[in-house]
Amino acid sequence: MEFAVAEAHRNEWAFVLAATVRVTRDIDRAEECVQEAYARALADWKRHGVPLRPGAWLTTVSRRIAIDSQRRHETQGRVLPLLISQVDERESSSTETEAISDDRLRLIFTCCHPSLNFESQVALTLRYVCGLTTPEVARAFLVKESTMAARLTRAKKKITLAHIPYQVPSAEELPERIDAVLDVVHLVFTTGHTAPSGESLVRDDLTQRALQLARMLRDLLPEDLTVAGLLALIILSDARRNARIAEDGSIILLSDQDRTKWDRQSINEGLVLVGESLARRPPARFSLMAAIAAVHAQAPSYSDTDWREIVSIYDSLLLTWPSPVVALNRAVALGFADGPAVGLAALDELAGNATLANYPYYSSARAEFLRRLGRLAEARTAYVHALQITENEVERAFLKKQLDRYFKEFSPRT
Repeated sequence: MEFAVAEAHRNEWAFVLAATVRVTRDIDRAEECVQEAYARALADWKRHGVPLRPGAWLTTVSRRIAIDSQRRHETQGRVLPLLISQVDERESSSTETEAISDDRLRLIFTCCHPSLNFESQVALTLRYVCGLTTPEVARAFLVKESTMAARLTRAKKKITLAHIPYQVPSAEELPERIDAVLDVVHLVFTTGHTAPSGESLVRDDLTQRALQLARMLRDLLPEDLTVAGLLALIILSDARRNARIAEDGSIILLSDQDRTKWDRQSINEGLVLVGESLARRPPARFSLMAAIAAVHAQAPSYSDTDWREIVSIYDSLLLTWPSPVVALNRAVALGFADGPAVGLAALDELAGNATLANYPYYSSARAEFLRRLGRLAEARTAYVHALQITENEVERAFLKKQLDRYFKEFSPRT
């Protein structure tokens, strides 16, 4: 019985919470109701067996607990609107699936409200939309559990004090608000795809949560081509997962990856989404990023990669999203298309950018182009700088290996 409840917690907790928040309009109180519903499930399911639809059972019980709680607090009606009649009216005119989708979408937009800072948006989304526990969210941010608990508490308090509405934005607000949500999902994925620090290159827990969120948004907003672009980007990037890490845990560069290990079913799905998302004019940045991933996915081998096409897409991306990191990636692609001298010149044009000063991929890209040009002393200096500012242990090991391979006289002390 405990196993059934635990399974329902993993699979249904976020759904149940979203439906309960619609009654309470308060995340803390909704969470208490959901916890009570799971506690009741332990006893009830032991006596009567696991219901055919555990999520629906838990949602019904949690919402009843919430309604009873509101009725017991006479002052509650003066502070928060009692929305039972609104809930009943909405449910009578919509299917259960539509109601659940509406609840989840409302919760996502509440967690990603622009009055909250970006860090809080990510933490709240992982905790309440993805259903991660507070310790799990703390591990995602590499902070102590107590620190994360305090951060979540402050964010929830701000939602209450600022009277942040639990609702989907209006049609006029949606384009601006959906961008914030997509930024959160993208950050969750990139943090897991290449962890900024720690002993593992990939955090599968985060990449899979991001994929789950992107698919959820796709289900909830099927006509939004920006959402389709983000989902395409995540699917195509994640399709290479099995080829990125060697058995000993070391990095396998894109040029050396065994492409038979790429997930072709996922790639085909991603390519369809890319084509759909590029129908938007002008294409959104995630659609363009997905298009770059699609060029890599379609190349039969690394040598067949159409770097000129990739540079062209980066040109479009810079117009849509003029980011220093995009400019860096374009410079690298240019180096692969036209040779290391051209790539190095493009990188050197970015040398004064403060964002890239301590960005390890900038230094490592310069190091590689310098090495290929035979400028070994400068290359070694760039590799050493990249090593000094890289915090992920797998990437550090790769840089040390490069130094040992090409500069045997160097003995790293970091």
